[in-house]
Amino acid sequence: MRLKDKIAVVTASTRGIGAAIAETFAREGAKVYLAARSAERAKIMIDRLTKEGCFVSFVYNDALKQETYKSMIEEIVEKEGRLDILVNNFGTSNADKDLDIQSTEYAEFLKTLDLNIGSVFLASQAVIPHMAKNGGGSIINISSVGGSVPDISQIGYGTSKAAINYLTKLIATQTARDNIRCNAVLPGMTATDAVMQNLTQNFQDFFLKHTPIKRMGTPDNIAQAVLYFASDESSFTTGQIMEVSGGFGMPTPIFGDMIELKNRR
Repeated sequence: MRLKDKIAVVTASTRGIGAAIAETFAREGAKVYLAARSAERAKIMIDRLTKEGCFVSFVYNDALKQETYKSMIEEIVEKEGRLDILVNNFGTSNADKDLDIQSTEYAEFLKTLDLNIGSVFLASQAVIPHMAKNGGGSIINISSVGGSVPDISQIGYGTSKAAINYLTKLIATQTARDNIRCNAVLPGMTATDAVMQNLTQNFQDFFLKHTPIKRMGTPDNIAQAVLYFASDESSFTTGQIMEVSGGFGMPTPIFGDMIELKNRR
């Protein structure tokens, strides 16, 4: 029960990595708010976790409506008196339009930056005064290895995640005096429903070819890293950018080819 009696909110938390984080928090004793657009989708999780004895509630948040970040935070604080943990999990990219530097329209590029960076900025800006007033808190941003390793596509997504990595360090620096910590978790390829449904097997195989731990991550792998940053176990840790990617991008760029050559011998 590493989060016993903590109040937490996780954005985009009704499926995938966000859902795994919310479930992990709830089972570790936190009262968790699922921040999402669909109360109906959230209810499925709430009903299941409530039967397990967990405390889970819904709070409305729509990434396309900037004002809902502030209203989300204020609603929770009004109900609970405080908010101890914020997980900025929302992230988006239109793979059909977010392409390379030559093919991506500027408006699409700005839209991706606005949604992804804005989600972290607005939620963090809204929660910091409340955390400071109550003696501290933990903000965890879900970024991506795509913000560390340049790609041949998704220029908006990669740029936005790189900005989130830097924003994490800025928030950590500017709020440490109020005992607020801010860290980021950077997933690699993770076996969410969206990944399994939208990425071809060939692409998955190619990605894993360059991953030393030769498998996809699971949402639970990411959730466990986030749990560390949310818990008091990381009370002296802030401004850290933790890749949870099986080592993707770490070794020599010809790693995958060298392994294949070695295996042929």
